[in-house]
Amino acid sequence: MTESALISKVWNFANVLRDDGVGYGDYLEQITYLLFLKMADEMSKPPYNKNIGFPRIKDTEGNEIPNGEFCSWETLSKKRGAELEAFYTQMLRSLGTEKGILGQIFTKSQNKIQDPAKLLKVIDMIGKEQWTMVGADIKGDIYEGLLEKNAADTKSGAGQYFTPRALIKAMVACLDPQPMKSIHDPSCGTGGFFLAAYDHIIRNHDLDRDQKAFLKNKTFSGNEIVAGTRRLCLMNMFLHNIGEIDGNTFISPNDALIADEGFRVDYVLANPPFGKKSSMTITNEEGDQERQDLSYNRQDFWASTSNKQLNFLQHIRTLLKVNGEAAVVLPDNVLFEGGAGETVRKELLKTTDLHTILRLPTGIFYANGVKANVLFFDNKPAAREAWTENVWIYDYRTNIHHTLKKGTMQLEDLQDFIDCYNPSNRHRRNETWSAELSPENGIGLEGRWRKFTYEEIIARDKTNLDIFWLKDKSLADLDNLPDPDVLALEIVEDVEAALDGFRGIIKTL
Repeated sequence: MTESALISKVWNFANVLRDDGVGYGDYLEQITYLLFLKMADEMSKPPYNKNIGFPRIKDTEGNEIPNGEFCSWETLSKKRGAELEAFYTQMLRSLGTEKGILGQIFTKSQNKIQDPAKLLKVIDMIGKEQWTMVGADIKGDIYEGLLEKNAADTKSGAGQYFTPRALIKAMVACLDPQPMKSIHDPSCGTGGFFLAAYDHIIRNHDLDRDQKAFLKNKTFSGNEIVAGTRRLCLMNMFLHNIGEIDGNTFISPNDALIADEGFRVDYVLANPPFGKKSSMTITNEEGDQERQDLSYNRQDFWASTSNKQLNFLQHIRTLLKVNGEAAVVLPDNVLFEGGAGETVRKELLKTTDLHTILRLPTGIFYANGVKANVLFFDNKPAAREAWTENVWIYDYRTNIHHTLKKGTMQLEDLQDFIDCYNPSNRHRRNETWSAELSPENGIGLEGRWRKFTYEEIIARDKTNLDIFWLKDKSLADLDNLPDPDVLALEIVEDVEAALDGFRGIIKTL
């Protein structure tokens, strides 16, 4: 089967099952289970001969049934009809109790394709291919496409785990990760940052054998507390040739914010989960459920707060080696919030070189009401003086209009920012803004790239980093108004953001 035919077949069957009530998310999970089983079966045979160690089928108490059938692709592919559905359901439950990679892939797994005939068609579709022979780029394209479709399905709620790939690629291009260096994401979602970093290193370096082995098995690590999302991340990475199907899991199910686990990394790339507060659900004395703000008691944090993003920012700083580098997507409130926010900003400016902020437009995330930025900073050793000298800000928000369906943000849209960032030598930069208009050299009042000194920022109220200087043209010229659908989306974004703020006030009251 040709590559395009294979992609078309996988996608078309997603639409068939969708008509039958099986959403992209459920189809994606079933594809994950079956692909893992089929690839493990292929890897257990020559020339690979890996010992995958699939268990025998287990009873409801988690005990292996003596002389029971093995939970393997070979066993599953021979079943038909009601026997197929029953075995598949029992097999998923059995594999979910295993340790290591098996347990991570099959944790809380369920059969969502109740029609045995359709389940058999999916099994046959996967069974006809030698997936270890299919190019990593093709397998990756199929899986990434399904992930994006699932993220776009508002009912699934998966959008909060999906960062726009154009933004990820731009962040990686700026950070320019090097071979034999460690890369971490404490909220890794479906693994988008890992894949972009992997592709960047492969594309820009002629790797030797040791570098290839390090990149495959030792470069990446992360945390993802949602079992279903962690499963998708692991499978996404396997299909892109990262990690071993019989190796150790490099994605921890633990809450990254609970404690400092002691390891340090060269790079952190992250988009921590949206939502202002960390909270937990408890049952009160009246028997009703209520949510309580959750603060992390970390001695290595500058401030104790229930603000989730401020906690992630503090945690990411502790993860970095001396001179380690980070690029993190954070909402606007991190830039201007008082109290703990002000404390964190001041300490970040002192202890790291917070050299760049990219202001992002609305309409690029699947979660509504998000106004976000990317903070780029380098960790530094202890010193008396603040490490930050200048903060360079690129305003890609004012007069920029994107939606998820029309005018989707592409990597080319961020190329000017990447050029201004100057990854090859970020210490040699030139502003595109000046106080006076100078048409002959392209520098002027409308420049999006501007430098602010440490002294200027510290002098601002609450060390406010929410800085903007460009005029919104739509306010002055009706001819420059964006399309009605873009305006409507921006109104929805603003209302959602306001509602989130009011919910926070209600919780406080």
